[in-house]
Amino acid sequence: MSYPFDCISDLIFVDTYVQKADVILVPGTNQPQLMELAAELYHKGFAPYILPTGGVNPNIDKYDTEWEYLKMIGIKLGVPEGVILKEDKARNTFENARLSWKILNENNISIKKVILVCKSYHSRRALLTYQLAFPLSVDFYVSTVTDKTGVTKDNWFLNSEYTSLIMGEIVKIGEYFKDEIPNLINNKSR
Repeated sequence: MSYPFDCISDLIFVDTYVQKADVILVPGTNQPQLMELAAELYHKGFAPYILPTGGVNPNIDKYDTEWEYLKMIGIKLGVPEGVILKEDKARNTFENARLSWKILNENNISIKKVILVCKSYHSRRALLTYQLAFPLSVDFYVSTVTDKTGVTKDNWFLNSEYTSLIMGEIVKIGEYFKDEIPNLINNKSR
């Protein structure tokens, strides 16, 4: 059944096919599902590195940063510690993206293709943010998880709490990118 607001679903929820890439990127979170999917993709041979990112998060017990929390999940799932790159300062999605690019450059890792693992309802904003921080020549594949909220493309409109979350994502996209779009247009050499 189609709805008049299907365009909102198509805007917010991005999930692409996945191909072999140079790195798997995981924006900071206190939810294990993202690193679980990243570890699964790593074990299937989709990329030689995983770069979880994230600084201090008071909602994570026993760990100082989101990165440390995500790293420990990866190690428990059999990902070798040496392939988990470190970025433990980011405080938001823009910093996740920009600092990830910086870490990849500092480690001399050539990037042509990446897999972005993120929450389904955060996928459009995360993708746009990482695309803005990385060179235009980098190809992105997006692999998503349904987090503990349970919000999906098929149910976000079924209750007011879910709808508020998705409408909040639309607002955040507007706030994040309203000043960046003119910069992109004016700086086509990026």
